[in-house]
Amino acid sequence: MTTLVRSADTLTRDALAVLQPGFTGTEAPGWLLRRLGEGLTSVGLFGRNVHTPEQLAALSARLRAETDGLLIAIDEEGGDVTRLEVRGGSSFPGNLALGAVDDTGLTHAVARELGRRLADCGITLNWAPSADVNSNPGNPVIGVRSFGSDPHLVARHTAAYVQGMQSAGVAACTKHFPGHGDTAVDSHHDLPRIDAARDTLHARELVPFKAAVAAGTKAVMSAHILVPALDGELPATLSPAALHGLLRAPVAAGGLGFDGLIVTDAVEMRAIAATYGIERGSVLAIAAGADAICVGGGLADEATVLRLRDALVSAVRSGALTEERLAEAAGRVRALARWTRDAGRPPSRAHGGAGDPDVGLRAARRALRVTAAEGAYEPLRTPAYVAAFTPVANIAVGDETPWGVAAELERLLPSTTTGSYAPADAEEAGTSALIAKVLRAAADRTIVAVVRDVHRHSWMADALAALIAARPETVVVEMGVPQAPPTGALHIATHGAARVCGRAAAEVITGG
Repeated sequence: MTTLVRSADTLTRDALAVLQPGFTGTEAPGWLLRRLGEGLTSVGLFGRNVHTPEQLAALSARLRAETDGLLIAIDEEGGDVTRLEVRGGSSFPGNLALGAVDDTGLTHAVARELGRRLADCGITLNWAPSADVNSNPGNPVIGVRSFGSDPHLVARHTAAYVQGMQSAGVAACTKHFPGHGDTAVDSHHDLPRIDAARDTLHARELVPFKAAVAAGTKAVMSAHILVPALDGELPATLSPAALHGLLRAPVAAGGLGFDGLIVTDAVEMRAIAATYGIERGSVLAIAAGADAICVGGGLADEATVLRLRDALVSAVRSGALTEERLAEAAGRVRALARWTRDAGRPPSRAHGGAGDPDVGLRAARRALRVTAAEGAYEPLRTPAYVAAFTPVANIAVGDETPWGVAAELERLLPSTTTGSYAPADAEEAGTSALIAKVLRAAADRTIVAVVRDVHRHSWMADALAALIAARPETVVVEMGVPQAPPTGALHIATHGAARVCGRAAAEVITGG
């Protein structure tokens, strides 16, 4: 009888150990603290959990007081995807900006400083970097989150980022395996499909992941994408062929030889939830070779944790999942938790002293690509009107984080004002009426048009063309992927919409 009870308790603890749940609020709820005592080994934090660095550090300390062997994870890519600075914009440019500079030393320094700040807040696992090759310019979810479209450039910066992050004592989680760059579908909403041949995958998508493994990445995140060259039925997150047969397989056998932690992308994303359900999806993922289930971006309550725990326990008892596979997965989670615990504390003293707080701004300045029309551009000295053409934000970026140049321009040129224009404005009024509205609001002030991935949004491209035709002296700031040809009297490509990217652009506009 004692053996059975102990076995059941071990099974339950292992099932909890493989979950990486989120929660709501800026303080740890009682249910979460109780589950930490029962075996939960990871917690995922999101923007809703962050108010200030001091609050975040206190929250992390409270969680760790329940169990020292704890992974505290966050999705902090810098750039457009920030949780530490979700309400103000990031102090670090994102991957595309770093790829545009193409200085791996700078990428290492940015990742190290970002890692140092995470470590100071008690974060031990960062769901970053994105190692996706942005081979499809129409990609709605990756874009500026990628270092670029060249696999080898992406590979060297992925490796530099991993090493920089982990030098600060924070485990890197390279994503989204086997590569989310060649898609036109956002897996938050549906199941993307990549029809590349296996040889193409090895020559393109997998190159950065091989570099990440060689650089020692502690974790890899799987993508909810269907890749028929690997598995014609199951998305990579649920596919033994993708996870065990490719990511885990020895290099000599054509695999990547990765032996660290495999984390799933959020299991409540529709690519999994709408096709398999989160319970079955979690069981299939662990059976396929994943070690940890990320959940809680949208589902962040005790009931969800218990549903997934019970589904895993039931799967072992029914034979759908072996106890050995679950134990192996839980063991990898605990091993990474031990690594982060032993990586050194306090991190600011053990990993780099006072750090390099200005490295993000320096990187953003270096990433700018400035194109001026014929004749010298005269820096603005008087208040401007900022026309922000704003697309619908993807879920990974979210709509809480401010972006653009308006705040920085207003700081440099007081009385600068801004107006935001969305797809609905163009649809309801038409392009001509929309531009007439912009011109009335601007009056005689210079217009600064801010766009984001103008090549992907026909309404935005039409509006910008009409605006330039009416006011050729308009300044254009592209804060997404600069795929469209430069236009305007002055065109600034920032390669991202982080706060520091906006500041760097505003400096150029005002001659700073």
